[in-house]
Amino acid sequence: MATSPSERELDILKVLWELGESRVRDVHEAMCPNGECAFTTVQTLLRIMAEKGLVSQRIEARTSYYAANYSPEDASSRFLHKVFDGAMDKLVLSMLSAEDLSAQELRDLEQMIVQARKAKQKKSGGK
Repeated sequence: MATSPSERELDILKVLWELGESRVRDVHEAMCPNGECAFTTVQTLLRIMAEKGLVSQRIEARTSYYAANYSPEDASSRFLHKVFDGAMDKLVLSMLSAEDLSAQELRDLEQMIVQARKAKQKKSGGK
């Protein structure tokens, strides 16, 4: 996907990642529960995002439903390449330095790495 989302578009994508396919009203209520932004602003942003290909639009009985085409993995990959030139080790070291992790959180991360390694080996035929 050539287009990357703006900060406000990323806010909308986060809502769609959590809710799944949603009406404009649902997105607006999740983003602005106290009326901090206008319904028409969210509606316009979703329309622009559909034109960019960041979301897909489905119309049913005069109601538009939107779903994210841009995934959290797309966002992570874009960040990794844009900020760290694709160097995963630099990203991980930066995150570990920026956050004060407990021993348990570090063990949990180690376990996630073990699971990811096993999944990768299984996918590549056990090599």
